[in-house]
Amino acid sequence: VQLQASGGGLVQAGGSLRLSCAASGNIVSITTVGWYRQAPGKQRELVARITSGGVTNYADSVKGRFTISRDTAKNTVYLQMNSLKPEDTAVYYCHMLVNRGLGLIDYWGQGTQVTVSS
Repeated sequence: VQLQASGGGLVQAGGSLRLSCAASGNIVSITTVGWYRQAPGKQRELVARITSGGVTNYADSVKGRFTISRDTAKNTVYLQMNSLKPEDTAVYYCHMLVNRGLGLIDYWGQGTQVTVSS
């Protein structure tokens, strides 16, 4: 199973970006999917996640600005990021819990850089 993330880039404060992450390979189903980020010198932190039932939760710092969604048929998760701030600058990683018929396995995308200029 491979996760391919895309959509990062450089944007001015107040701008928007949309991240995508698509899973491919031998997949029976995908349960919880999410986005994490890691800024230089900081630990990786949860940004947002969504369960297979559509329940979402967000880091307090992004509530009201970011929206996570998924397309189950395409094995894809999205992160719409609006009103971006310089403190959102980080490498963003997608994460999926994948059922390959042998139990749930963690998979991570390669990371996509998001840079917000002031």
